[in-house]
Amino acid sequence: MTELLTDAQISEALEHLPEWHRDGDKIVREVEFPGFPQAIQAVTRIAEIAENENHHPDIDIRYKTVTFMLSTHYKGGITGNDTSLAQEIDAVVEQFA
Repeated sequence: MTELLTDAQISEALEHLPEWHRDGDKIVREVEFPGFPQAIQAVTRIAEIAENENHHPDIDIRYKTVTFMLSTHYKGGITGNDTSLAQEIDAVVEQFA
């Protein structure tokens, strides 16, 4: 899952990740949570998942708006690890948003 995806593979994966979009060599999702506590709780849960998978997203927290950016840095782009983690992030967001 750590091989770079082709443009076609990325487009296909994003069809199943409607809240995500491509921004160069990463996929991005912005989420507005009901409040700051929910945003932090979701980020904490996602951090636990990411740590267990040794695949860490870039996360920007601005009050109750959180932006998740996924890229496999050592590969220099988007891999299956990123699209898989995006699915897991979506599941967590549903619990807190």
